[in-house]
Amino acid sequence: MAVIRHHVGKRLSETAVHNGTVYLAGQIAEDTDQDIAGQMREVLGHIDRLLGEANSDKAHLLSVQIYIADMADFAGMNAVWDEWVAQGNTPPRATVEAKLANPKCLVEVVVVAAQRS
Repeated sequence: MAVIRHHVGKRLSETAVHNGTVYLAGQIAEDTDQDIAGQMREVLGHIDRLLGEANSDKAHLLSVQIYIADMADFAGMNAVWDEWVAQGNTPPRATVEAKLANPKCLVEVVVVAAQRS
């Protein structure tokens, strides 16, 4: 079965789809002047858009990895997550404090999802 890639760049593709599974690259905010809530909302918007392009959505999440620059922002990140995530379809999730590549980025989210039938 073929691998389909979307938004292919020199270093990475934003999305790869294989055998009904959607893999997203780590999503970060473009507006890094925002606080954790603003950056998380922007990141989740990117995820919604990319999943939609790949015939998926947040109700089909298989796993999520969240990298947060400072665990002091954990509650603020979770408040936005809780508003967004599809209740009854919450995915397995890990949240890890990490030094992100861009020090202005407060959060990066990696998603794996199933395509809709």
